[in-house]
Amino acid sequence: MFMFKNNRGFTLIEMLIVLMIISVLIILIVPNLSGRTKEVNSKGCQALVSVVQTQVEAYALDHGQLPSDLQQLAAENYISEEQFTCPNNKNLVYDSSSGKVSAPN
Repeated sequence: MFMFKNNRGFTLIEMLIVLMIISVLIILIVPNLSGRTKEVNSKGCQALVSVVQTQVEAYALDHGQLPSDLQQLAAENYISEEQFTCPNNKNLVYDSSSGKVSAPN
């Protein structure tokens, strides 16, 4: 049986260098992420409007008419009540005459 005589691990200096490099990368990346919250919420709201608009159209195809309000969509399990509010805490607006869903600016 062959055995290695040199079974050294990492030295303390090598570990400190790796930790220093990781720390520098974190310091560079974290400030860039924190400034994006407003942009992420805006895009999330646009995506939610698209999803709810699609469900309004699906309801219209299934029932032959537009829903009267978003509560009717929730009652028939097309959307959940959590989908009434965007990630930036603005409520969706539904125009029953045109069937359009929007989010206030």
